[in-house]
Amino acid sequence: MSLLRGLVILAALTVPAGVVSAAPVNGTGLVTPDVIFGSGNANGSFTGVNVGGIELALRGKLRYDLSGNPQNTFNYDGVRTYSFDPAQSNAPAGRSIFNFEFSINTDADGTTGLKLDDLTYLLSIDYDPTWNRSVTVDFDPINVLYADHALGDNTTPNGGGTTANIFNYTTLIGQKNVAQNSWNLGFFEPPGFDPQTQGLYTITLSAFRNKQLVADTWINVKVGNIPPVPLPAPVLMLGSALAGLGLIGWRRRRQA
Repeated sequence: MSLLRGLVILAALTVPAGVVSAAPVNGTGLVTPDVIFGSGNANGSFTGVNVGGIELALRGKLRYDLSGNPQNTFNYDGVRTYSFDPAQSNAPAGRSIFNFEFSINTDADGTTGLKLDDLTYLLSIDYDPTWNRSVTVDFDPINVLYADHALGDNTTPNGGGTTANIFNYTTLIGQKNVAQNSWNLGFFEPPGFDPQTQGLYTITLSAFRNKQLVADTWINVKVGNIPPVPLPAPVLMLGSALAGLGLIGWRRRRQA
C-alpha cells in the first residue's frame, strides 16, 4: 500500500519505569469488525484495549518470507511480544522483515457515536533496538491532510475497507469510526538507521479526547535471537505534549 511518511519529533531518551497492561484485544486477539485492509489478511493476534468502546490494537506480522512474500505469521506470545527470525526472511534493502499493523475503532460497541476525527492520536515508533533506550518517531496517523488507511465502520467486512483519496479523506474520517493500516519500519526510519538491525522495537498507539489520554496500547517486536531483557514501557510522557502538535514534514511514498 502507498503511505505517508511523517516525522514530528526524533528524540533520544531513557525509557521511564512502569508497565502498561497489554493482552489480546477483546480477550480474543480479534479486532472489530475484522481486518479491513488489503486482501488475504487474517484477523487475530492483536494486542490492544477497549476502553469505553474505543478500541486500539497493534500487532507484528511477517512481511517478507524467504520468497519475499507476506504471510499471516505473527509469532505472538499472547501478551505483547512478536518475534521474527531473520534466517526465515528475505527482505529487500531498506525494509524490515516485519510490518506493524494498527486498528483504531472509536465506536467498537456502537455506543459512543464517535468518529475518527473526534479524537487525536499518537503513534510512537521506537527505532533504538536496545531495551533501555528509545529513539522515537512520533505522529498522529489520522488527523492529517491525507493517509491511505483502510476506512470503514462496524459493518465493513474482511478486506472491504475504503481507501480514501486526497479529496475525500477529511470527509471520510468524519463519517467512519474504523481505520487500519500495515506499515514497515523502512517507511519512517531516521537517517542512518538500517531497518534490518536485530533487536527489540517498541510501538505505542494512544488516543486522546480534549487532550486527555483515553486509551493506549503497545507492543514489542523482537528481531533475531536477542537475550531476555526487562520489558520496556512506552514513552507515554510524550503523549499529552505531542497530541496537540500539528504534523509536519509529511511526504508520500509507495511500498516497493
